[in-house]
Amino acid sequence: MQKNNIYGFTLLELLVVMAIIAILASIAVPKFSDYRKRAFDTRALSDLRNVAAAEELYFLNHETYFACNTDTCADLPGVSRISKGVVIDMSLGESDDILIGQASHELGTGTVFKWSSEEGGLIE
Repeated sequence: MQKNNIYGFTLLELLVVMAIIAILASIAVPKFSDYRKRAFDTRALSDLRNVAAAEELYFLNHETYFACNTDTCADLPGVSRISKGVVIDMSLGESDDILIGQASHELGTGTVFKWSSEEGGLIE
């Protein structure tokens, strides 16, 4: 008589592996989402710093700041463009020598980064 050797996985083994994969995926997906939102926030912060540096250069040359928003900040020297999804607003304070700016990303965590020439930079 010939013995029939069939190799494979049992249904129970497959179910255990699928359960383990499901548990790992349920842990990893929310973490990935958080990392992605924080990356968008970092993009907004980086754009705010770049625009603020360009504003300071503009102030040195013209002795006044250039009030701008997402559409017009790219007109500053040294700023080629604002990243997609970043909302930025640079406005004059009580006088032309005070600039207040803020930036956020529409897909970020909702954090609004603020910058002030009077405070000396980023406001925590």
